[in-house]
Order: sequence, then structure tokens, then C-alpha cells
Amino acid sequence: MKERLQKIIARSGLASRRKAEEMIREGRVSVNSEIVREFGSKADIDRDEIRVDGKLICAEETKTYLMLNKPRGYVTTLHDPQKRPMVISLLPELGVRLFPVGRLDYDSEGLLLMTNDGRFAQHVQHPRYRISKTYRVKISGRLNAGEFRRLQSGLDLEDGKFIPDEVSLEEINPKSSWLILKISEGRNRVIRRAFEQLGHPVLRLIRTAVADLQLGSLGEGDYRFLKGWEIRQLLSPRKKSESLDRSREGK
Repeated sequence: MKERLQKIIARSGLASRRKAEEMIREGRVSVNSEIVREFGSKADIDRDEIRVDGKLICAEETKTYLMLNKPRGYVTTLHDPQKRPMVISLLPELGVRLFPVGRLDYDSEGLLLMTNDGRFAQHVQHPRYRISKTYRVKISGRLNAGEFRRLQSGLDLEDGKFIPDEVSLEEINPKSSWLILKISEGRNRVIRRAFEQLGHPVLRLIRTAVADLQLGSLGEGDYRFLKGWEIRQLLSPRKKSESLDRSREGK
């Protein structure tokens, strides 16, 4: 059901209705990637992607947390003007409205977290918490010793220096190589841009872990709910795992 935007924002707890009206006037509110400035504009919290300063607004629901093994050829948005396949189409009807935690671009694959808990998503994504992501990266050709040292010490990209937390060589083939990279940042296509600078375009990019949470044997396109201790570990990544919480999200 469509409602006025300022009412939806106020009910989310993000701001009062008057403050929400100011946000709309300042162009800080978008619906399905379109900036909305008109008072009286309406949206449907269950169908539309509503963001304030880039932050997704969602209805108050039972908190749900899952990991999906994202295949290549899917976008991690809830609305795509190009009508490309969206990751949400890989999930059955769960009775809750989920959104991706961070991004994996169209050609990337692997572990993608999804939830309806905005605070959890913000914690996992925020650079302050330095939650690492691990990737298997297949590149064209082979890195020589100098290129490998450059990658380890950091590359100057157009939006700042990129230094992986860890990098190791996994496999060398006649025309390609596999590497393992661990990073704690989320700049757009930063791994792809780094290897392009080295002259070795990325052929495959697979996220295999977020902090200590592993993709494991989860099949391509499949999902599973996170266990309670996995959720707590992501929220406190430096702490050891706690005892298993057999709550709904852990089943």
C-alpha cells in the first residue's frame, strides 16, 4: 500500500515527519534510484526501494539473516532499469523483504549476505569495523615478482591507494592464475581496477568469506539462514564464537 514518503521515513525511526520533509526538499530521498523532491510523493515500503542518504528504509519485521551463493549475471539491487536478473529472484517467498548487504557486481559471484536488519547491514559494511572479505581471483596471465610486490605494497588508483590485507598465489595455469585476496574496504570494483592497472584483467571474482563466515559447500544460487553465533560473530568479529543460538534465524 502506498503512503506518503515522510510518513514512511518517520515510522522507520530515522527522523521525525518534519525532518523527513526537510530531507525530501534537500534531495536526500530516493525511490527506486530516482531522487524525489515533491511533497506528497508516495511509495510502497513492501515494493519500492526507498533510501535516505543512501541508506535503505525497510518496514519493521522479524529480523532475518541469510547467505546466498550469488551466480554471475545477477545484480544486487532491488530495482534495475535495465531489467537484468536480480538476486532477490533466487529466493523463495520468505514473508519478509530482504536487501543485500553491500554489493557484488554483475560479473562477480559468491557469498552475499541478505537481511532486513539495517543496523546489522551498516555494521558489516562500515569501514570503521574493518570486516574483511576474502576473494578467489582468476586473472589473465601471470604476475611476475615485481607485479606481485606492487600488489602487496599497494597500488595508486584514481580514488586512492588500494592495499589488500593479505594476498597469496593459489594456482598458476598456462594462460591464467588464481590468487586469494583479503580486503577490508568496499570501493566499487576495486579489485578489478587494481589488476587492470597491473595489466592482468580479472576473469573470475568469487567472494568466499566475510570475516570468519565461509561460503563452504553452498551450491551456486542456493541460500541458507545464518546461525545465531554466526550473526554475533559478524557483529563482534574479533571475539571467539559463542555457543549456538537455536533461534529462528539459525534454523
